Amino acid sequence: MANVKKSSTLSKDSNRIAKWIDYRLPILSFLKAEAVDYPTPRNLNYWWNFGSLAGITLVIMILTGIWLAMHYTPHTAHAFESVERIMRDVNYGWLLRYIHMNGASMFFIVVYVHMFRGLFYGSYKKPRELLWIFGVLILLLMMATAFMGYVLPWGQMSFWGATVITNLFSAIPLVGDSIVTLLWGGFSVDNPTLNRFFALHYLFPFLIVGLVFLHLVALHTHGSNNPTGVEAKKPSDKIPFHPYYTVKDILGLVIFLTIWGAFVFFAPNFFGEPDNYIPADPLVTPPHIVPEWYFLPFYAILRSIPDKLGGVVLMFSAVFVMFIIPWLDTSPVRSGRYRPLYKIAYVFFLVACVALGWAGAQEAEGVPLLVSRLATAYYFAFFLILMPVLGFIEKPLPVPESLQESKRKKGAGR
Repeated sequence: MANVKKSSTLSKDSNRIAKWIDYRLPILSFLKAEAVDYPTPRNLNYWWNFGSLAGITLVIMILTGIWLAMHYTPHTAHAFESVERIMRDVNYGWLLRYIHMNGASMFFIVVYVHMFRGLFYGSYKKPRELLWIFGVLILLLMMATAFMGYVLPWGQMSFWGATVITNLFSAIPLVGDSIVTLLWGGFSVDNPTLNRFFALHYLFPFLIVGLVFLHLVALHTHGSNNPTGVEAKKPSDKIPFHPYYTVKDILGLVIFLTIWGAFVFFAPNFFGEPDNYIPADPLVTPPHIVPEWYFLPFYAILRSIPDKLGGVVLMFSAVFVMFIIPWLDTSPVRSGRYRPLYKIAYVFFLVACVALGWAGAQEAEGVPLLVSRLATAYYFAFFLILMPVLGFIEKPLPVPESLQESKRKKGAGR
């Protein structure tokens, strides 16, 4: 009985402290409103898990990155050895490095799935244009952060990857050479380059956190989209985020961490290149220089055109075209579930992206070159031709007027 009274007293005291703080700085009430009581469409499926998975992955990447930075030496004479020391001599250094190294791939997997889901269900349409734009900005910063992080181990692929990619900017008329010199900090990829990339690789994740905050503000302003694309306006169309979707997110997180852990413990170098375990040597060029897998589709687009400037423009356009998607799609129907022609075009778009990834890992000749050119043509045609045209010629299926109606139709279909 004494223990029960004691715990009851502690609970009352903690409640008083919490109320005292919240009255002066309403953090707790804000978190309760936005993370617990936040009204969410009642029909979200597991494809909506990937946003929270991306946020959790970002936190893990920042924490492991801060720890790794404590033991890393950003100098060309010591960078490779400092990574080896982390792997061999620092307590659990191998574990945190493998978590961080494979985490980059896991981060891109969840973000790519998150964006492909948004493309299919029309999550970029009015009034969520800024939500989509912030997402694309996050992707751009992720790419820059990942590229600079790949250079830090200072292996063969790190050095030559940095040399090849930074040299692309030299194709820009008038200012190209100046940009390359600025990136290098000199006239070749050397110690100033490594220092700059380390500083930016450490900084950019915190900028991503800022963009994620804006992304969440835009999301909570107009609420989440849902598989039907119908706005959840009625109170009966919504349920609190907790516990209904926290349970779903926890299940997704357990599965995701299990897969991540499988790579860390059983195949830690699955996504890596063997050449990166050789110290950087400016006098020995690797036989086949390839970027990380998440850059391969854009690398294939770059190589699909024989002209260097044209390839660079096309590669950057492949990302920047995403900014204008909300205005390219002319269909009044949001969800691809009710758009039969768009659904077919979307499937071919997925095939084109996978084909670009495969072609980017091959030599730029023969069949891979042909595949990359055809897939590049369809990639841009999907955004610039099919999206605007399908909105006018497509006859969509009947769209339910509310989430309750869609639920009744789904139940009747069973």
